[in-house]
Amino acid sequence: MARAPRFSLSTVVLDCQDAHALAEFYRGLLSWEVAATEPEWVLIRPPGGGTGLSFQAEAGYLPPVWPERAAEQQKMLHLDIQVDDLEEAVACALALGATLAGFQPQDDVRVLLDPAGHPFCLWID
Repeated sequence: MARAPRFSLSTVVLDCQDAHALAEFYRGLLSWEVAATEPEWVLIRPPGGGTGLSFQAEAGYLPPVWPERAAEQQKMLHLDIQVDDLEEAVACALALGATLAGFQPQDDVRVLLDPAGHPFCLWID
């Protein structure tokens, strides 16, 4: 029996208008480092290594709407980011350029939109 190939998630890619601007937002938010860069693409990773985030510039990019609405651009995924102080984390994200979403479905989670319009959640355990 043939051995199955090994799979390892290396990065999650977020499409956007400006890869460098969005990478800078998440680099500041997560305190991660730029691992690789090209004119239309940037990869950031945690300082100790691990799965990273990549940002790919797409000329036809349309930001998703939150919450989802029929016949409008849907989100494909969202990031859940655990924090130790929800209020301080929201303030930090806003200072870096995020926007607080108008719809907040849970008390222990805050939905924000990154500068490219992707929803992401800050949550506290």
